[in-house]
Amino acid sequence: MCGIYGYFDSEKNTISDSTLKEMGNVIAHRGPDGNGCFHDLEKAVAVGNQRLAILDPEHGEQPFYSTDRSIIVVQNGEIFNHVELAQGLKGTSFECETNCDTEVILRLYEKLGVDGLNLLNGMFAIAIYDRNIDAMYLIRDRVGEKPLYYTFQDGRLVFGSEIKSILQVCDDKEVSASALNQYLAFNYVPPPLTMFEGVKHVMPGCRVKVTRYGLEESSWWDLAAVKPENKPEPELIDEFNQILSDAVRIRLRSDVPFGAFLSGGVDSSTVVGLMSKYLNDPVKTFSIGFNDPKYDESPYAQQAADLFNTDHIMQKVEANTLDLWPLATYHCDQPHGDVSFLPTYKVASLAAEKVKMVLTGDGADELFAGYDKYKNYFNDETLGLSDEAFKESYLKNISLFDADDRNSLYSDALREKVGEVDVIGVIDDLCNRSRNMDRINQALYIDTMLLLPGNNLVKPDRMGMAVSLENRAPFLDYRMVEFSFSIPGKLKLKNGVTKYLYKKAVCDLIGDELAYRKKQMFTVPVGDWFKSELKDLCEDLLLSEKVRKRNLFDYEKVAKMYSEHCDSITNYTRELRALMALEIWYREFIDK
Repeated sequence: MCGIYGYFDSEKNTISDSTLKEMGNVIAHRGPDGNGCFHDLEKAVAVGNQRLAILDPEHGEQPFYSTDRSIIVVQNGEIFNHVELAQGLKGTSFECETNCDTEVILRLYEKLGVDGLNLLNGMFAIAIYDRNIDAMYLIRDRVGEKPLYYTFQDGRLVFGSEIKSILQVCDDKEVSASALNQYLAFNYVPPPLTMFEGVKHVMPGCRVKVTRYGLEESSWWDLAAVKPENKPEPELIDEFNQILSDAVRIRLRSDVPFGAFLSGGVDSSTVVGLMSKYLNDPVKTFSIGFNDPKYDESPYAQQAADLFNTDHIMQKVEANTLDLWPLATYHCDQPHGDVSFLPTYKVASLAAEKVKMVLTGDGADELFAGYDKYKNYFNDETLGLSDEAFKESYLKNISLFDADDRNSLYSDALREKVGEVDVIGVIDDLCNRSRNMDRINQALYIDTMLLLPGNNLVKPDRMGMAVSLENRAPFLDYRMVEFSFSIPGKLKLKNGVTKYLYKKAVCDLIGDELAYRKKQMFTVPVGDWFKSELKDLCEDLLLSEKVRKRNLFDYEKVAKMYSEHCDSITNYTRELRALMALEIWYREFIDK
């Protein structure tokens, strides 16, 4: 896990060493263990790295160079199959000299070119400068576990693991009206857009190539190409358990102390249960609890900890952690209406006191239909919708403010900037590419391609990296992702049971009580607080003079929403939360 940054200028206009240093310094939290930067002033090219040392701490400094120093590599993330890949290179002229996974990237590229990186099983954002062809590659992992942003203007590419690195060079902070519109539609900004005009997210499973002649982006992995298979349930259960067990095994490779987040839910309990099978010492597990029992999962976490005899650390915290909202927003670079980022930061901080890496259950809900929203949406009617009707229906299901609501909310000035407020184009291509899937898998595909990289994987990456903690997600092993989309949706959501096949598969490991207990979202009762103890904060972030001067919205409508919420006429918790998060983002990034 690290942070990367750099640039490539086709006109050979250089960026100063001091600016490059700031690009690294501003993301030093991602890698406090070291800094390395290659800078070719003649070519106006640089690649840099802030290192969090997890594998081969003594020999893993980045950048990595080929023997003739013609190829330079930096990465953020981990290659979990680096041991097997290095073994395959042994005895060849591309044999690795260290035990660091970044060297495997270099050697594979030397041997097979950029397509050789398709062999990687991991979470990664990679930058490669190849002097031989005078080209820069940016490569992002299959599902977007690791972030990678760039801007390309006037022949200059500037990139970074976080947008704040790019802002050290491109300090023109123009807000993207299109991204703002999409944010209010989805409660996060779906890639490739960002809230900064001209700054884009490399899409999951894609790579960018920049030469003196321009930029091209291409896909190197396509989840929609997975073919559905019809196999008996027992065979699928065996395959599920084999893949997940091996995904956990290879994610235990570490040269520093590690542990796991444990909520007591089916996902984290399953991961911890499998970890305990591979480790001789008790798994170090971490959880936080809330004083309000309605939102406190800590008894379930303790139950799972007792079952697997873990070295469990639980800390009770106040449920109201909204004082962390500006800090979380700073680390995210963009607004997120999801306040579960805040307790995630708390549990990451707790774990970082003892370990440098944790395993998590992230991704399982999107792959195996774990959220109640799937159960509430799908019925005989929605399963039988035409392609066009399904697209419109599912967009409405996942929208925060629909097109009519956004149109009436916007000020005349913002409406003019946004232009077309409808965002159905965001899912058009996804729906077209997934037409071979059944309706349940199609919905999961949309969420895997949008919700995961846009929000749900931002949370563990940014909140973990804020305290220099690496997160690894076995469910997002590409073998598990591809397997999950090869099985029918009816085996994921069946008779009102979410994660149907998955829960059957893990019952022997974690027991029925943990496998089938009601899902409890990792969140807090902010909607109630908006009516009472957070009234002053709400009024400041929603209706103050400072807010009104931005001229983004019809503030009489905002005031009406807040009044109806406080009077319990309509629950506008999510909508108000999103508007407040947006204002916090403006104050953190635009005003400053």
